[in-house]
Amino acid sequence: MFEYRKGRGVRACIILVVAGLLAQTTVVMADRYSIEREAMVLKQIEGRGVSDPRVVKAMREVPRHLFVPKEMRRSAYQDYPLPIGHNQTISQPYIVALMTEVLKLEGNEKVLEIGTGSGYQAAVLSKLCKQAFTIEILKPLADQAREILNRLGYENVTVRHGDGYKGWPEEAPFDAIIVTAAPPEVPPKLVEQLKTGGRMVIPVGTLIQELMLIEKKKDGVVEKRLLPVRFVPMVHGDD
Repeated sequence: MFEYRKGRGVRACIILVVAGLLAQTTVVMADRYSIEREAMVLKQIEGRGVSDPRVVKAMREVPRHLFVPKEMRRSAYQDYPLPIGHNQTISQPYIVALMTEVLKLEGNEKVLEIGTGSGYQAAVLSKLCKQAFTIEILKPLADQAREILNRLGYENVTVRHGDGYKGWPEEAPFDAIIVTAAPPEVPPKLVEQLKTGGRMVIPVGTLIQELMLIEKKKDGVVEKRLLPVRFVPMVHGDD
């Protein structure tokens, strides 16, 4: 009996030691990601001219590494897009921040995102607007993003599996629309669902793409070219 209890005590000690080491490892990793995220903001975001303090704060707070595949987490805060499966990518951090800043969100807006992807852009938007609606045409990505966003507590984000070309007419009009995949031209239904006075940021083109700002005025639509970009093509539901 003595030997049995002794052995059980040793096993318990080993379990406690291992649990302690795992906890320490988790803390170290969390600290590492926090340091990398801060470096990302300083060098890639503020260093390139993104100055909206609310956008910068959101980029500091959202844990980008939790929105990429585990095998890619070491590169989560690097200055380039990353694959997230299904031939899709999570955009370069600077592009996420720039596109978000262009919308000029103040906190009370209803925003539509086309192309949920991993859910990272939606998480950033959630900190800057009243309500975010996001559409993803690939069901596995939509389901995965919904699970991650719910688990991390982004309660003002609603995810839909559907065709982004059609927008979300039941919730229109939107104060702002952000599109994270490139159609050959601006989808008319998205312009229709944009509120007068609203802003849409969207990459447009096939071989050559440009990031566009669309502003819906009382007397028409104003388009402004921002910079050359490279996004995955926007997929139509009929494709």
